[in-house]
Amino acid sequence: MASSEVQTVNTSADKAKLAVAVVLLLGAFVAFYLLSGRGALAQWGALIACLVAAVVVFGVSESGKRLVAFGRDSWREAKKVVWPARKEAIQMTAYVFAFVFVMALFLWLTDKTLEWLFYDLILGWRK
Repeated sequence: MASSEVQTVNTSADKAKLAVAVVLLLGAFVAFYLLSGRGALAQWGALIACLVAAVVVFGVSESGKRLVAFGRDSWREAKKVVWPARKEAIQMTAYVFAFVFVMALFLWLTDKTLEWLFYDLILGWRK
């Protein structure tokens, strides 16, 4: 049976790195709005610098390393997928559209039949 452990940040250094990353992220937006009188270059420079710093700090934390490893594993798995040829993709798309059309027609006919049955025959509301 597979273990379903929840992994959390264990060390205080990792917790501090994550806290610094969050503070830098919030600081990026605060700096952007506080520097509105200094011009667009100062605003965007502060925003980008703080965001890059937050990403770097998060990247060196254990959570960041696990995220990068997950991304690499996902990319490796995506390369293993055998994608359908163009002809197969077009055929499958056509099958899906045809099925949706047939189901829509069936549901519309069922709705109209029940409407006719209940309102016209049973209740006699329509004249």
